[in-house]
Amino acid sequence: MAASTVTDPVLLRSRLDSLRAEHAALKQRGLQLNIARGKPSEEQLALSDAILSLPGPGDWKTEAGEDVRNYGGDPQGVPELRALMSPILDLPASQIVAGGNSSLAMMHDCLVWALLKGVPGSTEPWSRVEKPAFICPAPGYEKHHTMCVEYGIELLPVAVTPTGPDMDAVEALAADPRVKGIWCVPTYANPTGETYSDETARRLAAMKTGAPDFRLFWDDAYLVHHLSGNGVTRTNIVALCAAAGHPDRAFVFASTSKITLASAGVGFFASSPANVAWYLARDGKRGVGPDKLNQLRHVRFLKDADGLRDHMEKQRALLAPKFAAVLDGLSRRLAGTGVASWSNPLGGYFISIEALPGTARRAVELAQEAGVTLTVAGSTWPHGKDPQDSNIRIAPSYAPLADVKAAADIIGLSILLAAAETLLTNNARNKVAE
Repeated sequence: MAASTVTDPVLLRSRLDSLRAEHAALKQRGLQLNIARGKPSEEQLALSDAILSLPGPGDWKTEAGEDVRNYGGDPQGVPELRALMSPILDLPASQIVAGGNSSLAMMHDCLVWALLKGVPGSTEPWSRVEKPAFICPAPGYEKHHTMCVEYGIELLPVAVTPTGPDMDAVEALAADPRVKGIWCVPTYANPTGETYSDETARRLAAMKTGAPDFRLFWDDAYLVHHLSGNGVTRTNIVALCAAAGHPDRAFVFASTSKITLASAGVGFFASSPANVAWYLARDGKRGVGPDKLNQLRHVRFLKDADGLRDHMEKQRALLAPKFAAVLDGLSRRLAGTGVASWSNPLGGYFISIEALPGTARRAVELAQEAGVTLTVAGSTWPHGKDPQDSNIRIAPSYAPLADVKAAADIIGLSILLAAAETLLTNNARNKVAE
């Protein structure tokens, strides 16, 4: 849709009719393509099939002699696994906790424990604060949002920039004593794909906060999920916070859920010694420890940090062509039209599209009619309400490459059709107003 088409009602009507005809033909094909969730594909999961037979009969003990079939042992998790993750997280193994299969569960626990008990540096539990609040870069990850909503924590959205959240806005909000933290996906953010710059990380670590127990919920879910050969350099937020005089500010989370098996990975909590002690004290009341047999089989499968990196190269070989297919399809349909822009991520699991304001829900609806299921429009905003109705999240990982290519073309068509409908309606309204 060229610029002249946008302003010329005759050309716009002609373009709309053409797009509707193409869309109607696609509906007749009965396609069923689903790229709504950032799940690993069957091919990605198959890369870890060998883990299912590990550690194997007779291989039950850690280097320290702990029998992982039994209760007890190190409450922080299998030491060898924490040592494996140490160079990945750039922290000593003593400051890493290996948990169950979900880092989201660990985030949830930290949030609830903070509400009930407070954190190191708290003068009272967070729940006693009138209207506690969290800053959330938006578009962002809806699971972060729903945790806060579930427990009555107000969400304060801030804009996303190519280097992370709008730090002027973050610093202004953080000055309020009732603001207890911020959600961060610092590497290949969900869904916008940016990586926080060193400057953004330094400002987060050093900024003045109204709450002395303010926390960065640093969800580094995609820190090794590169789409290019070079990747990005990870920022050691724990070290930055310590250097800035706020050693306990960062709660770091990671997992192997999209590295090995999504339903049977290992989650990690990493932080300052004081925060690790706080976490373990709470976790010790919750149960007798995580699934250490699963942790040991990850050690046997990945072997070391280099083994993990080699495994992620195999993941990249499967993922990169799908991302390229989406970007190529969007470019062929939408480049030069002025009705959408999109991210070109260097890693992670998502492509974020900013469509013409007021058209995202309609575009997702049109794609569904043509056989492509997408994430519900608005999901990436607090309470599912995108104020501009413009953001669409694409998750290319799960579907086969051929389906991804077909879906990308349909998504581009749907965005164009939704834009044409809206522009024609707006032109008509403007004519009446004149």
